[in-house]
Amino acid sequence: MEPPDARAGLLWLALLLAGHSGTQAEVHVSVPPLVDVSQGHQITLNCILREHPEHYVLEWFLVDASGSRHLLASGEPQGSELRSTIHNSRGRNPAYALDSHGGLVINDTQVGDERDYVCVVKAGPMGTSEATSRVRVFTTPEPTEVFPNKGTLSVLDESAQEIATCSSQNGNPVPNITWYRNGQQLKVPMELNTNGYMTSRTVREASGLYSLTSTLYLRLHKEDRDARFYCSAQYKLPSGQEGHLDSPAFQLTLHYPTEHVEFWVGSPSTTEGWVREGDAVQLLCQGDGSPSLEYSFFRLKNNQEELLKVNLKGNLTLEGVHRDQSGTYGCRVEDYDAAEEAQLVKTLKLRVAYLDPLELSVPEELFVFLNSSDTVVHCSARGLPAPTVRWTKDSVTLAYGPTLALDAVTFDSAGSYTCEASTPTVPLLSRTQSFQLVVQGTPELKPNEIKPVSGNSWMEGDEVTLVCSAQGYPEPKLTWSQPGDTPAEPPFEGKGWMSSSLTVKVTSALSREGVSCEASNVHGKRSHVFHFGSVAPQTAQAGVAVMAVAVSVGLLLLVVAAFYCMRRKGRPSCCRRKEKGAPPAREPELSHSGSDRPEQTGLLMGGPSGGGRGGGGGFGDEC
Repeated sequence: MEPPDARAGLLWLALLLAGHSGTQAEVHVSVPPLVDVSQGHQITLNCILREHPEHYVLEWFLVDASGSRHLLASGEPQGSELRSTIHNSRGRNPAYALDSHGGLVINDTQVGDERDYVCVVKAGPMGTSEATSRVRVFTTPEPTEVFPNKGTLSVLDESAQEIATCSSQNGNPVPNITWYRNGQQLKVPMELNTNGYMTSRTVREASGLYSLTSTLYLRLHKEDRDARFYCSAQYKLPSGQEGHLDSPAFQLTLHYPTEHVEFWVGSPSTTEGWVREGDAVQLLCQGDGSPSLEYSFFRLKNNQEELLKVNLKGNLTLEGVHRDQSGTYGCRVEDYDAAEEAQLVKTLKLRVAYLDPLELSVPEELFVFLNSSDTVVHCSARGLPAPTVRWTKDSVTLAYGPTLALDAVTFDSAGSYTCEASTPTVPLLSRTQSFQLVVQGTPELKPNEIKPVSGNSWMEGDEVTLVCSAQGYPEPKLTWSQPGDTPAEPPFEGKGWMSSSLTVKVTSALSREGVSCEASNVHGKRSHVFHFGSVAPQTAQAGVAVMAVAVSVGLLLLVVAAFYCMRRKGRPSCCRRKEKGAPPAREPELSHSGSDRPEQTGLLMGGPSGGGRGGGGGFGDEC
């Protein structure tokens, strides 16, 4: 019996002889040589056959670090489809897969998928072909962290000191770390150097990802006290792109000696150093050394230092400063590391401005007489720096200087006068003092002009309101020649005036007499008479008067007639004579003629004999 190896050799020889029995084509396969992918994404490794054999077997192998191949999947055509078989996923989840064209599908790529993959195609007589595809998996590292030195670093140290450590975790491939100061990249070597250097350490984690740490060392200077440092991790991305992750910026705490000292007045003051008396004054002292040292405050008196306060804050507060506290103040920084030539003491002059209460040469109420002159008021203002003085009345400036002259005084001169003192070089330092001027004298009287209600003349019965205004001191009393006036009250037109009004109806008699108003006080009186000129009667009133006269005359005639009839009825002899001469009784006849009434005949003509009894023509015997 032939050994197995001999049988296999004979089989391969038979296949080769069969393949070379005629002219046969060779099979060729191609795959992408390099495939880049970000971690977590899916990729497909395509295996493309240049020829189209009727039957072939496609296989995918993974090449491990030692170079050994491991069959992952295979496929062979079955009709129009490709029948695929997964042989070994090597514990991967999700497992490998083949697409309909024989491409190897890798889902949720991880750094462990970064391998060489070989596609092998066996096409029988056409031979065997293979191609290798390399997969690279890119992983973005975690946010960059920095751990600065929390201690105090001295600029006096002549060697490089540890500044900070920067860390970039879990990236692939290994990231790169660079350092920056105030936005400028620090180009420091990896070798030990007195001016500065950096060290780095790379660690491959159990996950296959890489972590990198970098430590920066620098020789520091005073200028670095305000510098802002940070580090940046640069990492690679698919397709040749790059990204970076910056750490938070940080500053260092430095120790450096004092070179200069500043000393100034911190509370509100003028450019000349004036402060207001009574204010809380703050003196501030600051050296440019670090950390903060002790500050000693003193005052110079007779060239001797009087120690006032020692603290670490560099401030001295003088509560309610007084004018006696003007003088020279000093500040000393107690820095024993400073150079000998450094000026550690500074002084300043503190000048306390003050303004005493103002004094007037007159009392709070000044009484003067009307039209008086040569009244002078003096305002005394004492302060430092020398104050300026001005006089005002009703916010209107009257004069500058301490003296106010009052000439030709009128009632309008009365009111409140204010002396204002201020120091232009010291804002808000000012005082005021006022007095009240009272003007005494005979009242001034001002009547309001009156005009007819309509036309150019007054008419009987027109109603008019008369107004008189007066001013003076003591306050004048207003009286009228007619009753019905209103109590005096301040008028709308001006301060110091009093007014009273009287409403009257115009008549001819009132026009002849006039209406007078009078203002009086203890110093005298003034009066004014309102005249109305000619007063015309109103047309409607004249007609009413005529009618009234006509009615009165008619009523009088009726009374006389009634009286006459009553006398007639009271005489019986007259009535009997009428009865004797009267015709026989008959029905009375109504007639409009006066001759049918003997009474009326007798009244008009007398008796039958042409007269009354006794020969008189009186009414005694007539009816």
